[in-house]
Amino acid sequence: MEDKMLAEKPSSMSRENFLRVYASVYEHSRWVAEAVYDDKDTGNIDTVWTLYAAMRMAVDMADRGMQLSLIRAHPELAVKTPDMASSSISEQSAAGLDQCSAEELAAFTRLNHEYREKFGFPFIVAVKGMTRGEILNVFKQRMQNEYETEFQNALQQIHKIARFRLEKLT
Repeated sequence: MEDKMLAEKPSSMSRENFLRVYASVYEHSRWVAEAVYDDKDTGNIDTVWTLYAAMRMAVDMADRGMQLSLIRAHPELAVKTPDMASSSISEQSAAGLDQCSAEELAAFTRLNHEYREKFGFPFIVAVKGMTRGEILNVFKQRMQNEYETEFQNALQQIHKIARFRLEKLT
């Protein structure tokens, strides 16, 4: 990640403006941006990298229930829902997930269901730069993992998605 200076330091932004700009970085989980803004060290955030690190730390330091709610806030792949965040729609579209063949869509539907049944949350992967075939291969590989491995994989992928979103915002 290029460490670009933020246009405006969070400490000089109003809470409302900061949340307007950054609350969507972590899918439907405004609490991440709230935790960063409310932290007494917010004044030290002046680059994209330091903002990303602060947001990542807020997630990593959150209790397990909050982390699970963050994971569950993410949409399934290749399935468009009314409450899907615009960033997710754009990211999935860029990976071609809105152009699946009938066979690919059936595979995503089946894997989404099996994964959620096994782990209790949606499969999450940062799709930027991936093809539908690559995504399906990763999906199949990760289905073999244990719960804790997948919980941690989901958080790591969420952080990667957040990094891409922050880079796009700045």
